[in-house]
Amino acid sequence: MSRNLGLILGALVAFASISPAAVAADLKAKTVVLVHGAFADGSSWQKVIPLLERAGLKVVAVQNPLESLESDVAFTKRAIRDAEEPIVLVGHSWGGVVVTEAGNDPKVKSLVYVAAYAPDAGQSLVDAASKYPDQESRKTFLKDEDGYLKISDEGISKYFAAGLSPEEQRVVAVVQGRFHVRATTAPVSHAAWRDKPSFMVVATEDQIIAPQMQRDQVKSAKAEMIEVPSGHVAMLSHPKEVAELIVEAAR
Repeated sequence: MSRNLGLILGALVAFASISPAAVAADLKAKTVVLVHGAFADGSSWQKVIPLLERAGLKVVAVQNPLESLESDVAFTKRAIRDAEEPIVLVGHSWGGVVVTEAGNDPKVKSLVYVAAYAPDAGQSLVDAASKYPDQESRKTFLKDEDGYLKISDEGISKYFAAGLSPEEQRVVAVVQGRFHVRATTAPVSHAAWRDKPSFMVVATEDQIIAPQMQRDQVKSAKAEMIEVPSGHVAMLSHPKEVAELIVEAAR
């Protein structure tokens, strides 16, 4: 179910004017577990983390190896195991596939997708994306002899981290993790969004995941949704809006 961004911004936490104690008293979730996407690491949440903590939430940013769906889910589930429940599980990009699988854990009470893939049961990332035209950005993905992918510096600045400053784009390029191609074809066993409340950030200027795909996933999951005029890394370009939707999920 879509929601006007202006209403959300008005109804949610005004971080600058409401005390953390007052915010925390209204929360049902205790912890937010953040799952980064491909070509990234936990630092991709650096602007969102302090906003969530100020709202009274505990935060864990997972550092996934990007080797396979199985290994990323295992790393994420260890973070879930050690975190205080109830948990809001958040995924960006490839991390959406991970939280779709790992989110079946009973400690997870809601899901947030930030410019992310949300495949259905039996679908892989490749399956979910197959009915949409290939993005021009795919031409900047480079595969080495061991099957690991990276994005060229040009691809980072032009597509992946579009909308960030040149300095921020450079950091994204430097810290990017190699992503093994095997992960893209691993199917999800059960889609957690079918059973749990879901919230989605649609990045309307995304050049990695088609915005139309993101909107179609909102309909499939019957998710609460906001749209932001952002490229792929919405949590870096629009951290306040992303944090506010996560806080709503925590309520």
